Amino acid sequence: MANHPSAAKRNRQNQKRRLSNRYFAKTTRNAVKKLRTVTEKEEAKELYPKVVSMLDRLAKKNIIHKNKAANLKSGLAKKVNSF
Repeated sequence: MANHPSAAKRNRQNQKRRLSNRYFAKTTRNAVKKLRTVTEKEEAKELYPKVVSMLDRLAKKNIIHKNKAANLKSGLAKKVNSF
């Protein structure tokens, strides 16, 4: 339990941010999975920039590490270019 009003406020802020971060991270993970399962070149080329943008945003906000974002983007680029 928080002993100071500022600590209570910090707890409320952290809880809101955690929910927001979880939402964006889960949405991005789903988008990555969808891109990995795509079988048509046109759809993959259309989806790839959107997924890369999502990954970059997560890395910028420190929700995921920048190297993880880079590794995911690299793997997805290989997949998209292999069609």
